[in-house]
Amino acid sequence: MDVFWALLLCVHFLTAVQASGEHHSLSVSVPHRNYECPEGANVTLKCIQSGSKAYPKDKLWSTWLFTPRSKDRCHKGEHPRGSSHTNRSLGVEYISGEKIFSIFLQTVKHKDQGKYCCLLVDFHDKHKEEQEAHETIYLTVVPTNANTRNGSLKCSEWSHIPSDDSVAEGLAIAACVAFILCLPLILMLVYRQRQTVERHRRSHELVRMDSEAQAHENPVFLGDSPQPKPRTVSQIMMRQSSETGRHLLSDPGTPLSPNIQGEMFFPAQDPIPESPNLLD
Repeated sequence: MDVFWALLLCVHFLTAVQASGEHHSLSVSVPHRNYECPEGANVTLKCIQSGSKAYPKDKLWSTWLFTPRSKDRCHKGEHPRGSSHTNRSLGVEYISGEKIFSIFLQTVKHKDQGKYCCLLVDFHDKHKEEQEAHETIYLTVVPTNANTRNGSLKCSEWSHIPSDDSVAEGLAIAACVAFILCLPLILMLVYRQRQTVERHRRSHELVRMDSEAQAHENPVFLGDSPQPKPRTVSQIMMRQSSETGRHLLSDPGTPLSPNIQGEMFFPAQDPIPESPNLLD
């Protein structure tokens, strides 16, 4: 029964994964996860679209969100430098291509340090949201050296490392599902192990009882004498079941036991006749 429920759960899980893959095929990736820039440098953060739209006539809308705290989630309405569109006076520019959309920040400052989220939304019929995908990029701003010129200010980039919250949540969910699927098998193995231990314990107990019975039947058994041939558990059980209707020869009333009413070992002798009185 446990195996049946495990298989049923597995089928439902695979069906849900397949449905999720069919309706949420749109995704976003980043070529670099971390950027480190000195103050005053210019930086371009990039995201790459992958997957496809739910319907061919859908429209894709992209934007960037920002939070100065790296551990917080990005919330809609919070944009880099407070602008949701290109604003050259603020030094922010949104760039959209066929598969790549990015944001350009000019002369970064320490207040620009934080978590950037690129958001891609698939709209159907202008108002109905079909799919949504996002990714995160971390920007660190470090103080500049006094001898450094503005033209030599460059940012460092690190390759994509799947260590963000979404990947951790996915791994945790996968581990929970795998544990649930394996739980019936674990319980079955534990049950069989307990049964095996119980059978071994009963076998040892029967062997011990048989050994004690053999020692009782042979009270003059010496340690140097040959050891009795060991018997199997089935032979021991057959012997015990046969002993339930057997009587020892020493029990009274058995067919071969001597009659305790009469003489036991010596035959009865005729009485000795009295000798005649010689005096008569």
